Amino acid sequence: MTMPASGELVGLSARAMRDGIARGELSPVELLQACLDRIDALNPAVNAICARDDQRALAAAAEAERRVQRGEALPPLHGLPLGVKDLQDTEGLLTTYGNVRHRGNVPVADNALVARLRAVGAIVVAKTNVPDFGAGANTRNPVWGATGNPFNPELNAGGSSGGSAAALVTDMLPLCTGSDTGGSLRIPAAMCGVVGLRPSPGMVANDARALGWSAISVLGPMARDVADTALMMSACVGAHPMDPLTGLQAPQAFWPLPEVDLSTLRIAVTEDFGACAVDPMIRRVFRQRVAALSSQVARCERLDWDLDEGHRCFDVIRAESFLAGFEAIYRSAPETLSPNVRANIEMAAGISLLDRAQAHLAQTRIFRRFQQTFEDFDLIVSPVTSVTPFPWRQLYASVIDGVEQRNYYEWLSLTYLVTLATCPALSLPCGADEAGMPFGLQLIGPLHQDARLLAMAQAVETWWRSQPPVRPDIEALRRPRPELKEIVTHPPLLNGGGHGGSGVNAV
Repeated sequence: MTMPASGELVGLSARAMRDGIARGELSPVELLQACLDRIDALNPAVNAICARDDQRALAAAAEAERRVQRGEALPPLHGLPLGVKDLQDTEGLLTTYGNVRHRGNVPVADNALVARLRAVGAIVVAKTNVPDFGAGANTRNPVWGATGNPFNPELNAGGSSGGSAAALVTDMLPLCTGSDTGGSLRIPAAMCGVVGLRPSPGMVANDARALGWSAISVLGPMARDVADTALMMSACVGAHPMDPLTGLQAPQAFWPLPEVDLSTLRIAVTEDFGACAVDPMIRRVFRQRVAALSSQVARCERLDWDLDEGHRCFDVIRAESFLAGFEAIYRSAPETLSPNVRANIEMAAGISLLDRAQAHLAQTRIFRRFQQTFEDFDLIVSPVTSVTPFPWRQLYASVIDGVEQRNYYEWLSLTYLVTLATCPALSLPCGADEAGMPFGLQLIGPLHQDARLLAMAQAVETWWRSQPPVRPDIEALRRPRPELKEIVTHPPLLNGGGHGGSGVNAV
């Protein structure tokens, strides 16, 4: 087999890369070098990649090649280059969490997810950029600077997994990790035109979550299409002795995905869950997608919901997570925390035990409402984001359709209300919006039915792929944008609030 050119090689699916390696037709070393060359060429335009591990990665790729030559049994992700979100510890590789306090932090061990992915053959190449401690859906921090959207580097790539999403859509890497509390996996996936899966709590082990029994923050896979996401997910799942949630269900079989007949699906749709401000343009694009999809499925009906109680519920549960993760730093060195993180800790100080009990009750009602809906429907579908990507210099969307947002994270409510339901949710690229930026559908499935959700998403994706793909202008990205690397500071917040989880997994 003739080896593809470097630009074509990095554009192969992770599945094709893995198959080529297994057949001895694709060198893991040449694949990795092609990815490194791509990073060199394009990262100056988007600033998705922060710390790199070139030499160890090349050594790992050489060993991966020798294993193929020796005819050894190969694990599922053998030889595949991997980007790791900079909230997740990597042994021997700088991990800053986007925070000035950790500029020189080099962990002595991988977190549970990274260790699992290395064990199944993935090669850690680099860290991907995040907001300061993951607090926000705009990837910018005072250590590495901002990540620009590959479709227009002046605009926001989403967050907090913005570096991962931007690296994927530019073909710098075939697979990346993410994490999600209020939408940090799903929002950048939608804004950059890739796939991001927020798994059911406990599917992917997280041994760094400060509140071990909390279901609000999860780790998950990101890739360029549903099948690659499923392949990666198959390598992510499994129990871990330091994560109590992973003992609650047996791992599912994610690979290969079963085929789902799109025409049999029963779909419930909502533009706003009866509680979210959504830009009129996003509503129009969503209605167009739903109108097209409705002719392909068995049922497509509108949900008449009002999840307004979810806003205060998320406020309380999120503030509790921030307090657990950052209160000690807040007391000893508050100047090293962004205003977003500090505001959440200060919010927690005004929350009572009664508030916490009421939030638990509200979350339980929301969970049961979703689960009851799945008795009659297979999927719930909504938009992922309430607005098209905005300039990265603008910290957050403060006004949507004339509605002033209560705080800097309310514009994420389309995703954080789903977080409260604890259901698995996937961001599926579905063309462009009226501004020419990627548009994502949020596909939501029943709790613990993550493999089924991926199979249904693949059916929708197969139908949508009859449309021309939406891709960034790669040639335009060969021009560096040094302003993205400038130190980014955060202005004080007018209304407080935050978007996060616990410890260094706040997202």
